[in-house]
Parts: sequence; structure tokens; C-alpha cells
Amino acid sequence: MTVPGALDISVVICTYTEERWDDLVAAVESVQLQTVPAREILVVVDHNPGLLERVRADLGGVFALENRGLPGAAGARNSGVAMSKGKIIAFMDDDALACPDWLEQHYSGYERSGVLGVGGEIEPLWIAARPKWFPDEFNWVVGATYRGMPETSAPIRNLWTVNMSVRRDIFDEIRGFRTGFGKVGKVSSPEDTDFCIRAIQSHPLEVWLYRPEARVRHKVHASRANWSYYLWRCYYEGLGKAELAGLVGAQAGMSAERSHMLYTLPAGVAKGLADAVLRRDASGFGRAAAILLGLAAAGSGYFAGTISGLLPRQTVGGT
Repeated sequence: MTVPGALDISVVICTYTEERWDDLVAAVESVQLQTVPAREILVVVDHNPGLLERVRADLGGVFALENRGLPGAAGARNSGVAMSKGKIIAFMDDDALACPDWLEQHYSGYERSGVLGVGGEIEPLWIAARPKWFPDEFNWVVGATYRGMPETSAPIRNLWTVNMSVRRDIFDEIRGFRTGFGKVGKVSSPEDTDFCIRAIQSHPLEVWLYRPEARVRHKVHASRANWSYYLWRCYYEGLGKAELAGLVGAQAGMSAERSHMLYTLPAGVAKGLADAVLRRDASGFGRAAAILLGLAAAGSGYFAGTISGLLPRQTVGGT
């Protein structure tokens, strides 16, 4: 369904489980209530016929389709883009909520020349209470903007598909997201980082633009607010980054992480200890420990991935 007078942006939302039905409905409604509407909203269902039927029956104003590629987020997004019509493609997760001017903020980012795509702030929306030990430097564990990212509009190495848009010509040129690499169910590799790096390698004079004003809120359910999820997510992130480094090179694949590790994380540990000692906030010890343990878990994953020798180079594109 194409909306008259809309921005020339197609919004692609991927989903895979009926357990997140209420989240999906809320996500779609937040896009439908934009100050300026999208050209179209596409909901891509990842190999779940029952859910696809429910979307077609119960979600109005969207184009529902199935992932025609390999299972996972990469194939689903590629399938959505293949059926879309906009000159700009925006991606949002099925458990995120777009702020009312989300699309306007994305669209205005393209007024700057040499922009490959635009991303914005991802605010964690904790369904249960945020653990006091959880450090802002590791908000990426729950798919949110973390301490160390720019606070004003600035070029950035990569965006996240929780809140990201890209020019269609760029998407087509680099053949979309790498199939067989990325998020499949609850197991994740950084397919959005891979996508962004490949685009920069093809267009080294252009940039990915981070605009904090283009905001979404990303739900964090209680199942993610515990030490077990935190440490395993850090481990798998390290594992995925090792595979990414093998695909695009260690320099490109780890440049942002290296800076974060050398500067932001030590400052976070120091702040946590200062909070505990000087401000008598005992949870500061927990935040400092969480940074160190998270770094160790991610490092272990990266090491395991590097030495395994079983990391195949995946193909690009193909839905």
C-alpha cells in the first residue's frame, strides 16, 4: 500500500515469532503514526507460515510477505527490500517503537551530500527495572545506544538495523545483507556492521550519518536483565566479530571496538569505582565488575572464533 504525499521511504520490519506479536503491533502502529508517513510499510515474516497468515489477517495498512531467502534477519531484510518501492529503505526491529518524527529525521539526514545512510539513537526501554549493575558502556548488549557513541550528528563506522536507513542504490550495489551471516532466532552475528563496512569500502568518500534526533525506543524484556544473558551475549558478540574480521579484515572489522576498549571502558571502570568510593553507591562496584567481565567474555568469544579455523566466508546477497 503506497501512501499519497508520503516521504519516499519504505519501512521494513522483520519478525519471526508469535511470542512478540504485541510488540510487532506496537512497532507498526508507531510507524503508522509518524508526523509524515512512509511510502509503505513491509512486514517480513521469517519462515513462520502461521505468523504470516496472522499478519495478513490482523495487521492493516502493511504489506506482509515471507522471507524467500535463508532463515534469519539478513534473508528477511533482503526479501523486504526486493519487494519495496522507496528510494530510501528504513529498517526497524519488531520490538522497537519509533518516535513520532522518526522518519522526518531520517529523511532530513540525506540533505547532506555523500550520505550512504542514516541512523539514530536507540533508547533502551526496560520492561522490568534496569539492573543497577548494568553499565551504560554495554547498552549494545540489549541493542541500544551506549556510552561512547556520538552525542551530536556525526559520521560513524556502522549503524544498527534497529534504527537505520539506506539509499536503495547503495543497497543494490553491494547486494544487500550477507546471506548466511547474521541474526538467526536468538543467535546473532553483526550483519549490519558487515553491511556498513562493505558500503564504505565501495564508497570511501561517503559516510554513514548518525543523527541522535532520529530516535526509537527498543524494548528490553526481563529475560535480558540478568547476568547470564549479559555474559553470553558478550561472548557471542566476540564470536561474531571474529567472523566479521575474517570477512572484511581485522582493521575494518575491529576499529570502533578497539577505540571503545582502549578509552571508553577504562573510563567506565574508573567511574564505577568512583561512584562506589566517593559517592557511596555500592552498585558502582557492580558496574565496574560488569565492564571487566563483559570485556573478558567478549574477548573469549573473539579468541575462540579466531582459533577455531571453522569460519567460512559467506556469500553476499541472494534472497
